[in-house]
Amino acid sequence: MSRSYLERILNARVYDVARETPLDLAPRLSARLGNEVWLKREDLQPVFSFKVRGAFNKMSKLSPEQARRGVIAASAGNHAQGVAFAARYLGISAQLVMPRTTPPIKVEAVRAYGAEVVLHGDTYDEAAALAAKLQSELGLVFVHPYDDPDVIAGQGTVAVEILRQHPDEINAILVPVGGGGLISGISAYVSALRPQTRIIGVEPEDAASLYQALAEGRRVELDRVGIFADGVSVRRVGAEPFRIVQGRVCEVLRVSTDEICAAILDIFEDTRVVAEPAGALALAGLKKLIERDRPSSGKFVAVVSGANISFHRLRHISERAELGEGREVIFGATIPERPGAFREFCNAIGDHSVTEFNYRYAGPGDAHVFVGLELDQAGSDRRVLLDRLGTRGYACVDMSDNELAKLHARHLVGGQANGLVRERLFRFEFPERPGALREFLGRMRPGWNISLFHYRNHGAAVGRVLIGIQVPDGSDAEFDGFLRSLGLAFQEETGNAAYRMFFGA
Repeated sequence: MSRSYLERILNARVYDVARETPLDLAPRLSARLGNEVWLKREDLQPVFSFKVRGAFNKMSKLSPEQARRGVIAASAGNHAQGVAFAARYLGISAQLVMPRTTPPIKVEAVRAYGAEVVLHGDTYDEAAALAAKLQSELGLVFVHPYDDPDVIAGQGTVAVEILRQHPDEINAILVPVGGGGLISGISAYVSALRPQTRIIGVEPEDAASLYQALAEGRRVELDRVGIFADGVSVRRVGAEPFRIVQGRVCEVLRVSTDEICAAILDIFEDTRVVAEPAGALALAGLKKLIERDRPSSGKFVAVVSGANISFHRLRHISERAELGEGREVIFGATIPERPGAFREFCNAIGDHSVTEFNYRYAGPGDAHVFVGLELDQAGSDRRVLLDRLGTRGYACVDMSDNELAKLHARHLVGGQANGLVRERLFRFEFPERPGALREFLGRMRPGWNISLFHYRNHGAAVGRVLIGIQVPDGSDAEFDGFLRSLGLAFQEETGNAAYRMFFGA
C-alpha cells in the first residue's frame, strides 16, 4: 500500500493549476513557544485551500468520454471551489451541490469559475445525497472530496513539498482532519520517506470522527458535529483514508472553538492573513502539543489548509481568541449593593485592563457584575486573580469556559426578572440561512410563553438562539416531547450560573 501511494503521489498531476506553496517560519509564535513553528501555506493556493490539488489530480485522469459527460460533487465550500477551478481549466462541465447554509462568498466563488451551483439541504450529508441522485440520473462522474485514491494522492503532494522545503529533521507535522484525505496523503508519503517524523491529526472537539474511529478500531458515525470549523465538519471519516492512517498517524488531538480562534489570531499576527477555522486547526493542535509535552528547540510544521472565511465571522472569532489564548478571563462576581461598593471592587481588580464590564441595579441586597479582564499570563494568572478577589470577600464564578456566558450572557446582562415563574432556559442551534429564524419561531407552540429571547448573527452556518420559556406546572413532560419533535440541537441551561446570577427569575 505504501509503495502504491508513494508512486501515486510522486506521479500526481497538480501543478497545472496548483502552486508550490511556501513553508514559512512563524517567528513570533516560535519565540513564544520556544520551538520552531513552520506554517505550510495552503491558504495561498488559487482557490485559497489545498483542495484544488486532489480535485485536479482526479479530474485530469478522466477519460475523454468521462470528461464529455462532466462531473458533479457535493461540498460546503473549499472542495467545490477546487472542482470548479479544475473544471474550468480542463474545459469540463461541473455541477456543485452545496448546502443552503454555505456562506455566499463561497457560492459566488464557485459560480465565478463557471460551474453550476445547486443549493440543497442544510448540511453536507443532505447535499451529498442529492449529488449522488443527480450523478446516477445524469451519468456524471462523482468527484469525492476525500474518499478517492486520486484525490488522496493529489493532497499528498503537500508532503512532497514539506520534506523538500525542510530537509532537516521535523519532530511532527500537524494536519487538520475532516474526511481524512489530506492526512492520509501526507502520512502515506512521510511514513515511507521519514518514518521518524510524527504525523498528528487535529480535529475540533465537536467533530472528532477520526479520533473516535481510532479509539474504537472502526469507522463510526457521529450523531452530531459542530460546524464552527465547517471545512472539517464530517460525521464519519472516509473508508480509504481510515485504512491508510492506521499505524501511520501517531495520535489525534482535539481542540476547542476558543483554541481555534486563538490560532487564527496567531496566524494573523505572524502572516497578516486570516485563516478560516479549519485552516487554523493544525496550529491549535500544535500549540496544545507543545504545552503538553514541553519540548525545547523542536521543529514542528502546521498545515494552514485554507482561508475561505466570511468577513462577518470575524466578530465572533475576535471575541473568543483571547479566551482561547488564556489571555482573558470572564467571570461573575457578587458585590454588596451599597454606595461605594462598586468603586471598591474596581480597586480590588487592580491594574488589569478591562475588556468588559456589565452591571445594572436590580434592587437592594447583593449585586452581580459580569467582568472581562486581560491577563498577563495564561492560566496561572487567571487563578491568582480570582483567588485574590476571593480573599477580599468577593464570591467569583469563573465563566471563561461557560458557553452560555460567552455566547449570550455577556450581551444580555440587565437585571433579574421579578415575579417570573416556571421559566426554563434553552440554547438552540438551527441552520443559518435566509428565513431560518422566522421558520424557527414559527415552530414554537403558542401555548408556551416566551419570556426571554436572544439571537446574534455570527456569520456562521449555524444560528444560536437563547430562549426562556414559561412552562405551566404539570406540563414538563409534554413540553420535553415538544422539544424533541423540533429536531434541533439544544441544551437546557436553567441551572447555569450565568443565568442564575444575571438574568434568571
